[in-house]
Amino acid sequence: MKIAVSGKGGTGKTFLAGTLAAHFAAGGHPVIAIDADPSPNLAVTLGLSLEEAGKILPVAENGELIRLKTGTDYSGVFRLTFTVDDIIENYAVPTPSGAHLMVMGTVRSLGSGCACPAHSVVKALLRHLIVDRNEIVILDMDAGIEHLGRGTAEHVDTLLVVSDANRKSLEVAKTICHMAQDSSIRQVVLIGNRLSSPAQEQVLKVFAEKTKIPLPALIPFDQGVFDNGISGDPVDEKRSPAMREVRNLATLLESGQLKKTDALVN
Repeated sequence: MKIAVSGKGGTGKTFLAGTLAAHFAAGGHPVIAIDADPSPNLAVTLGLSLEEAGKILPVAENGELIRLKTGTDYSGVFRLTFTVDDIIENYAVPTPSGAHLMVMGTVRSLGSGCACPAHSVVKALLRHLIVDRNEIVILDMDAGIEHLGRGTAEHVDTLLVVSDANRKSLEVAKTICHMAQDSSIRQVVLIGNRLSSPAQEQVLKVFAEKTKIPLPALIPFDQGVFDNGISGDPVDEKRSPAMREVRNLATLLESGQLKKTDALVN
């Protein structure tokens, strides 16, 4: 099972990605969580301290690793073919959640289609994780639509597009869903998050009905989760309505019962 999580910045996609990864790991599944956001914070969601998270060197910023994988004896020329399985063994970080974490980092090069060495390593690594490995992979994407243009989320089974009731968030979600439908992603669904009232839930339901985007989960605003973002203290999972809804979503994902995506409406 390979799952990507996307959406407008600030809608809670990292919370969803981290909670799903922790849930599957707690169930005994091998899980690799991938932080592909230029401002990575999935490590803290998975239980690492800020100090521990700060020590993680992202793959794209590991100059020695990039050189070893792509370097040649010729200036300006780099290898296009190389192995990446050893990167997982050497750089996947164990977390208190039970999931292993890989931080991809930012490829510092102009243009979404750059062929720089760091981009080549990250893209090859993502493809290997998603296509060739047997673990559950949860991919926390960067905000917005750029990752679809770069093909970062290619070959995942399901794309979860997170949105709150804000109109801008919904428009970004709609754009992501339309772009994803034209890709090789098999299933694209909308996830409502941080919903603080029945009226906000209704906004998501009406939007999903009009656009024909499946809406399998409405995650309520959870003061405990909000406070956790400030204090870093663990959330009481048994009393958390948000985590309860994420667990229900995880059950749907495991069972394959999510509604298939039909043609979306503009």
